[in-house]
Amino acid sequence: MPAWILLMLAIAAEVLGTSLLKLSGGFSRLLPSLLVVTAYGTSMLLLSRVVQTISLGVTYAVWSGVGIVAIVLVGLLAYREVPSPSQLVGMALITAGVITINLTGQLNG
Repeated sequence: MPAWILLMLAIAAEVLGTSLLKLSGGFSRLLPSLLVVTAYGTSMLLLSRVVQTISLGVTYAVWSGVGIVAIVLVGLLAYREVPSPSQLVGMALITAGVITINLTGQLNG
């Protein structure tokens, strides 16, 4: 499977794990807690494979940048956490950075 697909799956797993943190009740609820740990473990496993092809710095920049934007959207939709204007500007800058990295052809660096 191409590395960029694995990277997107790693991001999805991390976002799932982070999304479930609130439901875990500070790791006091068993099922959501197990799902959090499983999702994070899956994300790390996939990332370990991605960095065999895509440079570590680029992998982490895309993983964290896309993850930040995705989890803010989850917070908005699932938990009604509305980002402030400055947070929206920050997300726009993160998105611009991820797009720039991808457009400059650095994914296979």
